[in-house]
Amino acid sequence: MNAWKVLTLVATCALMAGTGFAQESGASGSEAKSEEASGSASKTAPVMEKLAKEIDASENASDAVKAFAKGTLLSLCTNKVFVAEIKAQNAKKISLDDIKKVDQEWKDAEDELPIHVEKMGNACAKEVKKVAGALAGVGEVFVMDNQGANVGQNELTSDYWQGDEAKWKNSFKEGKGGVDIDKSKLDKSTGQVDQKVSLPIIDDDGKVIGAVCFGVIVDKL
Repeated sequence: MNAWKVLTLVATCALMAGTGFAQESGASGSEAKSEEASGSASKTAPVMEKLAKEIDASENASDAVKAFAKGTLLSLCTNKVFVAEIKAQNAKKISLDDIKKVDQEWKDAEDELPIHVEKMGNACAKEVKKVAGALAGVGEVFVMDNQGANVGQNELTSDYWQGDEAKWKNSFKEGKGGVDIDKSKLDKSTGQVDQKVSLPIIDDDGKVIGAVCFGVIVDKL
């Protein structure tokens, strides 16, 4: 075999080995992502199962609302954007006193405040609007942190802090997670009749880090 053929053979072998390595590496990467997703699901599963049972046990929800909550809304408890934005706000460790001060300013405001603009236009709010826009049966949606303060919303709520209300207390449930389904009523913020369904937001480790409230328009289900 002459020198040219030897060089060609070596190059071919190297190329085949490289391709095989790339394919093997790609497969390993996919397997790693699959295992990561599976591990995350196994950690959130116990909380999700508990929530489904609580939805079924609700005395305020019709069968249609229960089916919608379990089949559509429950999956949003692990929404990646909601999780990331809540974690970022929780990490700021804003005192409850400061939150209440903002809440009072929010409620007293006659004109638009910078915080109104921020909570209606940040990454969380954009995801909320995307979710609400894709679901005909959902009107108002707002996400809350681990103290009940708003993180993002698609409609301007009447107050900033929800920590003293059942929708946050029962869904965050001291970090254990729960369900709050209110009776249908007129929402003064939006001017439409809806039924508030509140659920916890759960991170990849199965930890409850915040909550989300959906204004379900029952007539559109």
